[in-house]
Amino acid sequence: MMPVVENYANPKTCFFHVIFKAAALSFYILSALFFDNFVIIFVVTVFLAALDFWVVKNVSGRILVGLRWWNEIDDNGESVWRFECLDQESLARMNKKDSWLFWWTLYLTVSSHVMTRAR
Repeated sequence: MMPVVENYANPKTCFFHVIFKAAALSFYILSALFFDNFVIIFVVTVFLAALDFWVVKNVSGRILVGLRWWNEIDDNGESVWRFECLDQESLARMNKKDSWLFWWTLYLTVSSHVMTRAR
């Protein structure tokens, strides 16, 4: 009997989670071949990184691994950060492939940014 292979539960979310990271990193690495203007490279890279941040914070983080966070201002005017995650029972039901993709793409893109800065 063949083992059951788990598919991605949220393939569209996984796609956008990866594509924005790939777009920012690819543009940063390859832009020097096409542009001599550092300002254009910087602005487009920051814009793509901002899109990636928004997707991770508001979409893929919540759907793929059950994380949520935001900032509130309390009654004293102080900034308070709120963090939420799913309980253990809900986490156990999360798709393992989705979770693996989420965490490893975060790790690999940070590692690749560090390596490209070293060159």
